[in-house]
Amino acid sequence: MTYLSDERSRLLRADPRKILSECKSVLVLGIRYPSPTLLSNEPPGGGTGQVAAYAWGTDYHLVIPARLEDFTIHLQKVAGRPVKSVCITDSSPLLEHDYGWQAGLGWIAKNTCLISPKIGSYFFLAEILTDVDLEPSLSFNADRCGTCSRCIQACPTGCILPGRILDARRCISYLTIENKGEIPLELRTLLGSRVFGCDVCQEACPWNCRYATPDGDPAFAPRAGIPHPDLRMELHLDESAFNQKFQNSPIKRTKRRGYLRNVAIALGNQKDPQAVPDLVWALKNESEPLIRGHVAWALGQIGNFDARRALAKANLYENDETVIVEIERALL
Repeated sequence: MTYLSDERSRLLRADPRKILSECKSVLVLGIRYPSPTLLSNEPPGGGTGQVAAYAWGTDYHLVIPARLEDFTIHLQKVAGRPVKSVCITDSSPLLEHDYGWQAGLGWIAKNTCLISPKIGSYFFLAEILTDVDLEPSLSFNADRCGTCSRCIQACPTGCILPGRILDARRCISYLTIENKGEIPLELRTLLGSRVFGCDVCQEACPWNCRYATPDGDPAFAPRAGIPHPDLRMELHLDESAFNQKFQNSPIKRTKRRGYLRNVAIALGNQKDPQAVPDLVWALKNESEPLIRGHVAWALGQIGNFDARRALAKANLYENDETVIVEIERALL
């Protein structure tokens, strides 16, 4: 993610005093969200997508900051004086996992997640920079991944590299959320039915299998229609309906165009002929070229007579070059 490599970001990561000049301590907090096993008794039906568990409920950006502010009030009582502080929730380029390790919350795993030996890795991180000089916690020195490589083996795109390095260019979470353009052709089939984020490496982790209880903070409890969305219905969401369904949801981060791009890929990977009418409708009526292009790809993946006929017709009237390329490639 190139925005993290500019000079300002590098300076902020190097020293928290670039954010709060009086900073003497960094408080690191973890807040649980549900593990995917919460809905293990409700397997998704055919034609549904998958959303990462952290995004089932309210956007953590809307929940955590107020709790951090409440914590700073408590900190002032403990310190017996007004304190200067800055609350951070994934909003500054801090080395969150490194601070979490130094604070003793857990160790940085091979998949680059921070794992607590008591609760696994299904939790958000947040920080408070403060001018209160607190006694530091002991860092978590043990590496409890050992010789296990289940997360590496489970990753669909092979984005987990040796040395606890993650190649964001291949990570499904990056591709479905942060990436705002086309999904690389060679990676599309590897996304499966995932339309927002990915939990595969965490689900494969023995520490989560053993210690991550299904429940999390109630604020992040699953909302109806989000964990396993009906992909054919999603394809018909206009801007207003998208904003209404995902109000206060982290899924809004992708914007409608990114989300429906992902939906189209999931439908193509499922290769269900019943989705052809909905995909054909989108190819004809969708205003966003990014979505139309991935819809064309999905129709090519299904490849039956109706899908190919719709692609051939669209090739006669489509005027966006990127979509034309997708159509012609789908017809090969």
